[in-house]
Amino acid sequence: MRSHYRLGIDAGGTFTDFVLADKSSNVKIYKTPSTPNDPTKAIENGLALISEDLNVNPEDIVSQSDLCINGTTVGLNALIQHKGSLVGLICTKGHEDSIEIRLGHKEDGYRYDPDYPPAVMLAPRYLRRGIGERIISDGTIKTPLNENDVREACKLFINNDIKTIAVSFIWSVLNPTHEIRAAQIIKEMMPDAIITIGSKLYPQIREYTRTSTAITNAYLSPILRNYVSAINEYFINLGGKNNVRYFQSNGGLATGKVMSERSVYAINSGPASAPQAGLSVSNPFDYKNIITVDMGGTSFDITLTKDGNTNLNKNIDFLRYRIGIPMIQVETLGAGGGSIGWIDEMGLLQVGPQSAGADPGPACYNKGGNDPTVSDANLVLGYLNPDGLIGGKLPLNYENAFNSIEEKIAKPLNMSVEKAAYGMFTIVNNNMVNGIRRVSVERGYDPRDFVLVAAGGATGAHITSLASEMGINTVIVSKLSSGLCAYGQIISDVKYNYMATIPIRLNENCDYEKINKLFKDIEFKGREHLKNDGFDEEKIDVYRSMEMRYLGQIHECTVNVETFDIDNETIKKVKDAFHKRHEELYTYSELQSPVELVNIESTLYGRIDRPTPAEIESDALLKDAVKSFRNLIFSNSGESIKTPVYDGNFLSAGHQIYGPAVIEEDTTTLVIEPGWTLELHKSGTYIIKLKKIN
Repeated sequence: MRSHYRLGIDAGGTFTDFVLADKSSNVKIYKTPSTPNDPTKAIENGLALISEDLNVNPEDIVSQSDLCINGTTVGLNALIQHKGSLVGLICTKGHEDSIEIRLGHKEDGYRYDPDYPPAVMLAPRYLRRGIGERIISDGTIKTPLNENDVREACKLFINNDIKTIAVSFIWSVLNPTHEIRAAQIIKEMMPDAIITIGSKLYPQIREYTRTSTAITNAYLSPILRNYVSAINEYFINLGGKNNVRYFQSNGGLATGKVMSERSVYAINSGPASAPQAGLSVSNPFDYKNIITVDMGGTSFDITLTKDGNTNLNKNIDFLRYRIGIPMIQVETLGAGGGSIGWIDEMGLLQVGPQSAGADPGPACYNKGGNDPTVSDANLVLGYLNPDGLIGGKLPLNYENAFNSIEEKIAKPLNMSVEKAAYGMFTIVNNNMVNGIRRVSVERGYDPRDFVLVAAGGATGAHITSLASEMGINTVIVSKLSSGLCAYGQIISDVKYNYMATIPIRLNENCDYEKINKLFKDIEFKGREHLKNDGFDEEKIDVYRSMEMRYLGQIHECTVNVETFDIDNETIKKVKDAFHKRHEELYTYSELQSPVELVNIESTLYGRIDRPTPAEIESDALLKDAVKSFRNLIFSNSGESIKTPVYDGNFLSAGHQIYGPAVIEEDTTTLVIEPGWTLELHKSGTYIIKLKKIN
């Protein structure tokens, strides 16, 4: 760390988390309710909490921070709620409907459902204009660009007050001349327009994916620009001396300028930092296979890391829109502390996906909410402290929680409030378990080979129950777990992905120098980008990958390669890696079949210095950490068990606790069910294991 502090901010749907690290290896976490209508207000409130705790002015905190990092759901929420800016599309004539034709079928799971509605078009049909032009598959121009067509399209956009334009032509990745000229004309006629050029944003083969990615980027651009502008201005006014960094969906940091131009990279900004943080807190135990689960107030996010590598998605349907750029693979469910319990038309109890959010929030928040939520159920079950959360700063009303569950769940189902609360707890857990299975079992991984890592303020109350249901016998919960994504931000590097298309057959006649030159060209751009961002050459790392396929296939496999020159000798190593990867994915390989390269990608990292949390001392007595006893319910019988409640601030390294037990940290509550044992490691991480039965 170059300065005294490093600040990470994770703006969620219900709470905004703050993690502050200093040079003395102190890492602290703070929480404040989110303010979706004005995100700077939540930041202001969070800095006020930090200021009060440390007795330091907010201006001093910001001005003495080497990095202020922001993860946000603003792009995700805009896409979910369709609150972006309508997009005008300029495309090759005859391809105006490619985004509706998609890949010729509906999404997986709905292919044969005639009633499944089409996705909402971010570029409506009347705002799509086909342009006379054609570039063919070798990059040569068959039909010159009709500039009058572009001008007529601009007139249409002007008449409809359209501010964002996406330009995507056939085979533009091999020759972007027409896209560049079209953008010039748009800028001449519409100087204030925000333009996304498909071949620049996503220079990869696949016209539909490239067009859809460009449209999505254009759709989110005004919102991200306004958001970044507001955040940057706020920090500058507080004396910020360094650019605010924003967390990207690819798992790395970027400047506000980059996020404004590549808004599609912000879609999964918030949860994408969880895997890095999960690996960090698991590192003392040398765990490389982890499933990180993050339960907040609104959603439940799941990521899987195998052998220290987190799954990346490319070319996926995200919220029904095809996105080509690399994204940390996140499974998101509507399951959080604010998820509402309700009874369906069949008389069955359901939980979520609708949420009470931060305002009015659960009934127990006493802010006007009257729907029973998971938080209300956890309070009735005894899991949460009735005196309040966040060290008492968020008081809870037990009576409101009890009455809400009684009136809307228990009475209609003719059962006790306790049984109804446990039913809500069980159902939301089942929903989360199904999500965990989708990222593990359905992708060929046995969850029993993984460790479950808790993130998010609400996860601790559910974590041992989730692990039991999945057959996972080891759980890790950091003292920073409630703000683990914010912690992941302050230990993550700056990261940029650079891509290029080069369809070429990998045989003895291949021009390998062409491949080498293309790698070097895109990496030169990346290095210059990072150097301008303040990184010296020795702080820059480069990782390469190649997308390859057997001749005749239509889908590629991604193969990681080292940064060596490709030639007749080294290509053998690359092909071997491809055959191996193909067999891993599809159970077979064809060693004698011709192999062709389709795309290349270089990922460049600007390495930052990581703060190291101080170790916990081991000089206290366990009995001194017991603060009270509470009656907790662990079964559908509704019967309670008298359970010790420990103050996490008074636990020392080496302390062992046998379930049932409750550990109360300042910003989260950890429930240890019967049959589990907990030990606090000196790193500030709880390791929880299922007791072996002899």
